[in-house]
Amino acid sequence: MSDKPEQIPRDKPILLFDGVCNLCNGLVQFIIKRDPKGHFRFSALQSEAGQSLLMEAGLDPAALNTVVMFDSGQFYTHSNVPLQIAWHLGGLWRVFYVFKLMPKWIRDRIYDWIARNRYKWFGQKESCMIPTPELKQRFL
Repeated sequence: MSDKPEQIPRDKPILLFDGVCNLCNGLVQFIIKRDPKGHFRFSALQSEAGQSLLMEAGLDPAALNTVVMFDSGQFYTHSNVPLQIAWHLGGLWRVFYVFKLMPKWIRDRIYDWIARNRYKWFGQKESCMIPTPELKQRFL
């Protein structure tokens, strides 16, 4: 698949995550287990597709301090991403969408604090995760 933004499939939400972060990889596994219909696509921030989408969003491709979600023509970052994920997972997960009522600056401060400490608290891998053959089509 070419890495040009216009050739990246955009029919489903795309979650860009830090491929070496254990917390981020745990989030991807969490979503996969709760998304059996394959509603989400995934891409490591470090991948060519991830870098291309970051540039399209006007974000620094070298900055790995947030997950990014592309959904319905819009980019989401920081605390808005978990809220979008909860919304798309549906069911009881949508209860967490109530945090949208909290001011974004408060949500983002909490998010940034966790992001700054994620390697210290959860560790990191030497390289990005390799999806299983069954999941490969969900990764860009």
